[in-house]
Amino acid sequence: MKAETPHLTRMKKWYGGALVSSLFMLLLLRYGFMKNPVEESYLMNPFSSNGTNPLEWVRFTAPPALQNPGNASQVISIDAIAFSLFAQRNLSKGEQQSLLTWNLLKNLINHSHALPNGVEAIKEAGSAWNSLMDSIEEEKLGYVNDNSSRKAKEKQCPHFLNKMNATEPESHYKLRVPCGLTQDPPIILHYNVRLHGDKITEDPVIVQNTWTIAHDWGEEVRCPPPTPEENEKVDELEQCNKLVGKDDNRTIRVHSHGLRLPLLGLQGVKPRRYFPFKQGSLFVATLRVGPEGVQMTVDGKHVTSFAYRETLEPWLVSEVRISGDVKLISVLASGLPTSEDSDHTVDIEALKSVPLSLQRPVDLFIGVFSTANNFKRRMAVRRTWMQYPEVRSGTVVVRFFVGLHKNHIVNDELWNEARTYGDIQLMPFVDYYSLITWKTLAICTFGTEVVSAKFVMKTDDDAFVRLDEVMASLSRINVTHGLLYGLINSDSQPHRSTDSKWFISPEEWSEEKYPPWAHGPGYVVSHDIAKAVYKRFNEVRLKMFKLEDVAMGIWIADMQKDGLEVHYEKEERIFNEGCKDGYVIAHYQGPREMMCLWQKLQETKRARCCGDP
Repeated sequence: MKAETPHLTRMKKWYGGALVSSLFMLLLLRYGFMKNPVEESYLMNPFSSNGTNPLEWVRFTAPPALQNPGNASQVISIDAIAFSLFAQRNLSKGEQQSLLTWNLLKNLINHSHALPNGVEAIKEAGSAWNSLMDSIEEEKLGYVNDNSSRKAKEKQCPHFLNKMNATEPESHYKLRVPCGLTQDPPIILHYNVRLHGDKITEDPVIVQNTWTIAHDWGEEVRCPPPTPEENEKVDELEQCNKLVGKDDNRTIRVHSHGLRLPLLGLQGVKPRRYFPFKQGSLFVATLRVGPEGVQMTVDGKHVTSFAYRETLEPWLVSEVRISGDVKLISVLASGLPTSEDSDHTVDIEALKSVPLSLQRPVDLFIGVFSTANNFKRRMAVRRTWMQYPEVRSGTVVVRFFVGLHKNHIVNDELWNEARTYGDIQLMPFVDYYSLITWKTLAICTFGTEVVSAKFVMKTDDDAFVRLDEVMASLSRINVTHGLLYGLINSDSQPHRSTDSKWFISPEEWSEEKYPPWAHGPGYVVSHDIAKAVYKRFNEVRLKMFKLEDVAMGIWIADMQKDGLEVHYEKEERIFNEGCKDGYVIAHYQGPREMMCLWQKLQETKRARCCGDP
């Protein structure tokens, strides 16, 4: 994703007073105009209007097949890619442990057109996989010096970046995120400040939008909005702070009488409207990336929010670009995705997965959704709820399900992590949000074909799972067939807005409502349901639906039509949006929050959220 933003980028979410931070950038900026811009010259707008093609600005070069799709010689067939992905490789038994699900998913080729980005994800995985295997072969043959390679990787995958003097001779400043996911063609998040208004208004306005090759410009989100009714909330924050564009109602002290008078009530003082950016003024801007969208803060005050659209994902960020009539003073980015050096991990043996055993029955298999560069989240899970005795004894098995990355450096780090801890299952596709249902399928596959677990659970790498409570609930329910246990939603309907991240067209789902389904932070199905999912997948009878939690509900409803007696068990203590005391699962917890929750459980034996007294 390319982002044109005069801002500080930070990925964080507040819950119970705790801060989750995964990307932090601090930009100190000053507007410096050589002359007053005309109405059409918008501040920080590298594109003169939404009708222009931003690719000219980003100097993007599309892959040959994309530039000229009619040239068949440049288009690699998906069959050739499949052969490359599933061919025998010279891998040790230990290395093959991360591919136990891989070879059972060959039929994904037959489903590749059923979901958006399916074909691209498999083709891109073919290239990424070949590059990774070449790197492994070179290492085995002694072509790569281990020490120099590690140093080079540390330079290429830094934990932080900074540039105190960011003044550039070029017309714009670029900050590359070395190990962020690069998506070609790009998705552009455009944050556009128009100090002198535009064709719609003469007042200052902030306009946000996204651009893709497939859909061109989306619908503008303006601050202040044309009508108050359009001011919705994103991550519990308003799309536009109500103060923006309103008269400044602050008071001033009249020193001779010690009185406070409204600013607008003074003779000779013109009405002044609040706008966070001012010509010639210094400011610090912050971009916060949360579960639902991005929020901009200026000088500590929340200003705007922008909800994710279907193709706009935080892990797709590869570059931040600042352009226009703005002077950039300094940049700081920290908390960038980087793996933990296993050579300096003192508790490494306690973090390694317990080897699988055919003689040991598995009560519960837990599959954890994760993306390749979420190294810190996986380490937090290993150090917290994966330390439950049930996991360490092997009666509960946990694995991370991770798609390949387009960045070969990230794949190298991921491969080393998989070899070190033995708890990662690599997927034969590149991660896209629209394809997470494939991971649900993979979890059902592992839970029934690799191990034969009584129950199969899906969760996320930012969810804290009280495993003892999950096991106690399953024991109390005492249902081993046709079970769906979780935060059941029995009355939901498709999002029909094309700007929604969860947009569903009538072609994808024609009915007005969904069948009952369980929210994604954590749900459990019985062995027979997971087994039927894998069986129907191989028979090409499984409806592929891009919302994975809803997809499971659809699959179960189809099984019910075929005679399965289904038991829906609702668990109210699964919190989909954060943490509440007494939780069974708390969602949107960053590494620090995970460690805090685990420590509180160990010390108090109670499920208390972080930030509580």
